[in-house]
Amino acid sequence: MIQISALPAFTDNYIWLLQEPQSRRCAVVDPGDAAPVLAWLKQNPGWTLSDILVTHHHHDHVGGVEALKRVSGATVYGPAHETIPARDVALQDNQRISVLGWDFAVYAVPGHTLGHIAFYHPGVLFCGDTLFAGGCGRLFEGTPAQMHASLQRLAALPADTRVYCTHEYTQSNLRFAQAVEPDNADIAERVENVNRLRARGEITLPSNLALEKRTNPFLRTAETSVKQKADERNGRDNRSGDEVFASLRAWKDKF
Repeated sequence: MIQISALPAFTDNYIWLLQEPQSRRCAVVDPGDAAPVLAWLKQNPGWTLSDILVTHHHHDHVGGVEALKRVSGATVYGPAHETIPARDVALQDNQRISVLGWDFAVYAVPGHTLGHIAFYHPGVLFCGDTLFAGGCGRLFEGTPAQMHASLQRLAALPADTRVYCTHEYTQSNLRFAQAVEPDNADIAERVENVNRLRARGEITLPSNLALEKRTNPFLRTAETSVKQKADERNGRDNRSGDEVFASLRAWKDKF
């Protein structure tokens, strides 16, 4: 059984490490810094880094790729429509790849960047900076409509899917979620749980889609309470989910 753990990087990034104990092969997702991965390999002799998965081109996700490939010879998978250093396999929407014996479906999820992709294996989603615990990524390149569609695509996956995003933003995201839905008891309960974890210095990830659909305002644009709050914020009747999302994202950017 593949084990998944987090290697902290920078101030709030996580590099996801997948370990396949029988073959002693491992893979990493979005290694923005080579140092945490190299340190783990040094502390765990006998393991081989065989695969590097990349969701998008931002430096805090690709900064360590070239160094890791030089050391390990790992195969680098990344989005076809972005410039990814040392990429071996350029991935398009709906392609499938096999990593450590697991089959992954590749989903195009534009919004944060135009070529952003996510990797899905039943029960496991590596979504980069598209869907966060309690939030979503900023729109650096894409449109609100693109990001809303990408999030809806991910939300349609099975409810028990574990969400492995790449930043420890959960506390700040949930503060915004409470501002959007102050009477949402699920959000209040989640805030308490997350605050306890962070007080102990513990990670708040992975999340899961069932929890996100109860507490993440960016997945709740069809909820009346969320639409009403969005309408209040920009003083208009946001008729579509795209418009509600755009209002929420603009609010969050200044929150």
